[in-house]
Amino acid sequence: MEIFVLAFFALGYLVLGGADIGVSMALPYLGRSAAERREVIAAIAPFFLANEVWLVATAGVLAGLFPELESELLSGNYVVVVVLLLAWVIRDMGLWLRGRMPGERWQLFWDGAIVAGGWGLALSWGTLLSHVLVDLEGLAAALSALLVAALFATHGLAFAALRLRGTLHERAIVLSGAGEARTYALTSAALLAVGVLAGLRLPLNPGTAGALLVPVILALIPLLVAAQAWVWWTFRHRVSGPSYL
Repeated sequence: MEIFVLAFFALGYLVLGGADIGVSMALPYLGRSAAERREVIAAIAPFFLANEVWLVATAGVLAGLFPELESELLSGNYVVVVVLLLAWVIRDMGLWLRGRMPGERWQLFWDGAIVAGGWGLALSWGTLLSHVLVDLEGLAAALSALLVAALFATHGLAFAALRLRGTLHERAIVLSGAGEARTYALTSAALLAVGVLAGLRLPLNPGTAGALLVPVILALIPLLVAAQAWVWWTFRHRVSGPSYL
């Protein structure tokens, strides 16, 4: 049961969080002006914090139920994890701060932080997943990380196509045409496959706290899913202009 709990949160984050990471990566392409970038950001603004709850939950499950695996992942990939955390903070700072002041330079700086953080997150996850999946090093590892990052970007473009209108929508469907929902489903499936393959290679040996923690986590999962569903239902309509944050 512990393994299924970990898979639920980790795979959920890859699909949900992967969408806002991909949109962050594609921000310069989707938004050619400050106003357009603001509208693109509005496409992910209602979701990114809820999506990050899945990552926090994954970290908590690792620490509580798989302490040996957590130690191995951190010690073997310390630099990658630090870069990932820094990229996470930088991207979120950009999302929160770019609209706090009206200055063009201020907004451009934080737009750059959003893009840099998005690419940092995607490449960090790509490096980590590549290391777990195929244990590559050097150029091969870099190419593998870029492939995973490209998957995140494609996933984000499909999500943006589902959320945006007009010219921004036309830019977002560059890879999917009119079938953005199909593309989003395919990229979601691809991210799930990468996550499952990585999980199959991990030494998933649960600790001794499962008997106490698993019932608590199982009781909280319906609340998390219900909250996520409420957010998606509330903001289900396409973005019609700059809003949120």
